[in-house]
Amino acid sequence: MARRLVVLSALTATSALVAPRSLSPATPRSTTPTNAPRELVVLNNDGGGKIMGGGFNAAGEPPIKIRGFSLATAALAAGALITLSSFAAFFTSGGGGGTASVSSLGFIYGIPTLLVGAALAYAELEPVPVTYDGSESKLEALFERKANEAMRKVREDVTRHRYGDDAHLDTTTKALGLVEPGRPYPILLEVKLGETSKGELSYSMIFNAPEAPFSLWADEKRVRKYETFFGPDIDAEVVKVDAEKRVVAIVLATNSGTPGASGLKDEEVAVEFTGAVPDVLPARNRS
Repeated sequence: MARRLVVLSALTATSALVAPRSLSPATPRSTTPTNAPRELVVLNNDGGGKIMGGGFNAAGEPPIKIRGFSLATAALAAGALITLSSFAAFFTSGGGGGTASVSSLGFIYGIPTLLVGAALAYAELEPVPVTYDGSESKLEALFERKANEAMRKVREDVTRHRYGDDAHLDTTTKALGLVEPGRPYPILLEVKLGETSKGELSYSMIFNAPEAPFSLWADEKRVRKYETFFGPDIDAEVVKVDAEKRVVAIVLATNSGTPGASGLKDEEVAVEFTGAVPDVLPARNRS
């Protein structure tokens, strides 16, 4: 929560740089009596492919998605440049003179920009790497042919810098029952693409789950839930990647619309992970 408040303040500070949205006509107040019966609408994730979205926070999709660079790094660099230039102008002018107004403007904009950059850096999640169990070009072509909307959405979300989320796929893991109250969110370490023995796409999401037992992830009912949540048309398995480091993988495989046709359940599934596991989880990473 503290992390999202920091980002909210950072975004508020930069709101003057964003063009205002057009105003919508005022909606007339409803004349329905206050004692009229109300209908409760319940939304669930059992329909498949329902990924809990998030941009600058976990409440919805951002209007603009920034890829390829860190907004926090850009803000810190811009703030540092403006502030240092202001100091230089101030001292070279002897504390006054014709450059005094320039240095004042630098202080006005440079220091707030630095603070915004620091707030974004605190709330920033680095992109997750995508690795390949085989030829990258072949597996990318297989991904383009076989991947469903949920797989594409997850990959798109986790391979860019994100701000305000507690962890990559935080709302998703919570919706799947993989986060207990007061426990840290699992840390997504890597997405790995591969191919099954039957030529279907395998899609492994590798997590570090330091305080969640493997039995919680591998529960039979929960595995079936993975198939509907990340579906349609996929089979799912859970693999214990590294017991000592508490690394586990949810392995999805396309089945072309026929349950079990992926070959995932007909063979021993192994997932190799050679990346780094964080030694300490951030204090803010709590459900």
